[in-house]
Amino acid sequence: MSQKLNNKVAVITGGSSGIGLAIAKRFAQEGAKVAITGRNQKTIDQAIAEIGPNGLGIQGDVSKIDDLTRIYQTVADHLGKIDTLIVNAGVYVLAPLADFTEEQFDQVSDINFKGAFFSVQRALPVLKDGASVVLISSTVNGKGIPNHAAYSATKAAVRSLARSFSADLLDRKIRVNALTPGPVDTPVFASVTGNAEEAKAMKEAMGNFTPVKRVAMPEELAAAALYLASDDSAFMLGTELLLDGGLRDL
Repeated sequence: MSQKLNNKVAVITGGSSGIGLAIAKRFAQEGAKVAITGRNQKTIDQAIAEIGPNGLGIQGDVSKIDDLTRIYQTVADHLGKIDTLIVNAGVYVLAPLADFTEEQFDQVSDINFKGAFFSVQRALPVLKDGASVVLISSTVNGKGIPNHAAYSATKAAVRSLARSFSADLLDRKIRVNALTPGPVDTPVFASVTGNAEEAKAMKEAMGNFTPVKRVAMPEELAAAALYLASDDSAFMLGTELLLDGGLRDL
């Protein structure tokens, strides 16, 4: 590996599985000291075993402000100030508009939007000047798809935060960008469908929906996140890197 993040401190929220875990593993391979967060301690422990000795796991819920404060204090105590923050924690909640409940709305909003906002705000005291922040959005932030109204709105909000946060943090030279994937091969399909057979069918259907006729691999997102986290993207801020297999534009 190129060691583009040698001795850097990286924090990945929702880093115990899927895209977040792939990013954490790649960053560790690139020389970073990596802290991941998640809500399930067992899953965190399993992820740290994959990340290796440069990994630190911290249990917490990004929708709870006190948890975020504790998470960043733990990072500061163990690793020091943060060079790159990947705001990845999120939930994928789908239902027809007529059936979408207030409980579902609160869940997706609290984690995807409120969680993203305060994941950055509460990190500010421990973010280094010149740090890179990457917000994980979704290609549905600019595309209308049935059953996705609330989820899409939260991801559009995340895309907007990349602009607003960049403007707010110009004086500290902190860059904020969005990484915007299409469908990715992660455990989310199983969590939505509830069984392996339906998860496989959903993944195949979503892959066929893209012009390239497949879903992305988490490692492809990790490579894009590395670009945004490293000095290679030093002239990039307030925008999004779209990695969706042509889904939005073709």
